[in-house]
Amino acid sequence: MIIDPPRARTAQPVGPQHALARWPVLAVAGVLTAVHAIAGLFGDYWIDEVYMLAAGRFHPDWGYADQPPLAPLIAAAMDLIAPDSMFVLRLPAALATGGAVVLIALLARELGADRRAQTLAAFAAATGLWSNLVGHWVAPYTFEPLLWTALLLPLVRWLRQHSQGVADDRLLLVFGVLLGVNLQFKFQVVALCAALLVSVLVVGPRAVLTRPKLWAGTGIALLIAAPTLIWQAAHGWPQLAMSAVVAEESPMLSGGRAGTAVQLVLHAGVLGAALVLSGLWMLLTRSWLRPYRMLGLAMVLLWVFFVVTAGRPYYLLGMYGVPIAAAVVGLQRRRLARPSRWGWAAWPVHAVTLGLAGVLAFSGAAINQEFSAAFTKLDDDRVSDRIARDVSAAYLSLPAEQRSRTAVVGGSYISAAMLDVGSRHHPLPEVFSPHRGYGYFGRPSDDVDTIVYYGNDVEELRPHFTDIRPAIPGEALKGWIATGKTRPWSEIWPQLKSL
Repeated sequence: MIIDPPRARTAQPVGPQHALARWPVLAVAGVLTAVHAIAGLFGDYWIDEVYMLAAGRFHPDWGYADQPPLAPLIAAAMDLIAPDSMFVLRLPAALATGGAVVLIALLARELGADRRAQTLAAFAAATGLWSNLVGHWVAPYTFEPLLWTALLLPLVRWLRQHSQGVADDRLLLVFGVLLGVNLQFKFQVVALCAALLVSVLVVGPRAVLTRPKLWAGTGIALLIAAPTLIWQAAHGWPQLAMSAVVAEESPMLSGGRAGTAVQLVLHAGVLGAALVLSGLWMLLTRSWLRPYRMLGLAMVLLWVFFVVTAGRPYYLLGMYGVPIAAAVVGLQRRRLARPSRWGWAAWPVHAVTLGLAGVLAFSGAAINQEFSAAFTKLDDDRVSDRIARDVSAAYLSLPAEQRSRTAVVGGSYISAAMLDVGSRHHPLPEVFSPHRGYGYFGRPSDDVDTIVYYGNDVEELRPHFTDIRPAIPGEALKGWIATGKTRPWSEIWPQLKSL
């Protein structure tokens, strides 16, 4: 049996609290937020954010097959405030990206970082590769670093106080509230909680499991997450099936498990990756970080889990703050113990890191442009408007009586989302798709016997329609009109539906 070490042998926690480096940290976070707010003006919708917008604006619900509801609802709220404004739509994402920088600096302060070390932690957080690439996209993974860091902050404070014998258990209630909010954005936080539980059992402090407020906080988290959990249960827990989809897509998106293993760390950036690795080693081996060892072990467990399950390479982003905080405090201790005249040597690394981060922040527009070309010829319109215009023209070419029995179907959730968003400017009937979350939004009614289909895989429709003819020429995706439905939609849809 593994037991917690006696209190008498517990290393003293990291030194006294230093003043917050308010202005340097806010300056770093403010510049990062401004850069992403400006970068958000360029480029078209990214695939995930057009899906967020369509889901929240046209299909609001307590849950979705592939995610909880808060990110779509944020996108819908921004669009209600300023319809079609890319700047307003992406503003919450830019603010969340900047906010994560502030919270990571606060984490470092909890571990004993002085103003200089806090600023270094903020700089490392602000120059991460993945966060700079996606930091202005309205997608669940953009908010995850902010949310996970916010969740870990009260836990780190509780661990520090517990090591001093003065823990305020109300922090565990705050942890529960933030866990509930996390569960309304992404379910990966369940893996974090499982890793934390295992780590507590292995290295302690097991005393946290005896605190009533921890379990009260857990109850609060479940209460906050209840709507989306009930939705998942009512629909057969489709989120669980998404893990197989993610694993299947892993070779294409991240080079399989080997690529995921490397990218889970490299997404922290040039400086960030170095600090993550060194900070993780310190958490696991240094006596002065003994109160926080469970967090280092939890990160290792998560890394192993995400590699084995072929998860997305950005799943660890929310954990970067803890080892970064440990690393900057370690550097601070070394600086104070052995002052060096070679501190200037780090500035070239900082310069390269900053330059790379700036390039990445604006490269999202180029990625959007390349992605958009896969759907239609590019012009001055947004892709969603161009697609909706073409599909609307095909729909309006039908006789009025036939149009009353016609639906629009997207071959994927992406094309369906673009059609939904573009339908605000071009007349279209209700848009459906059997793919991913759209497959749970509903199906055409059985009196619909004609569809305008936009996508590549038209062959899957041939067993269900007697006539399928081209309607919209395209270099990649094409439009088709399918008539002569052979069976009711109640029988067709389950065969087409897929995640």
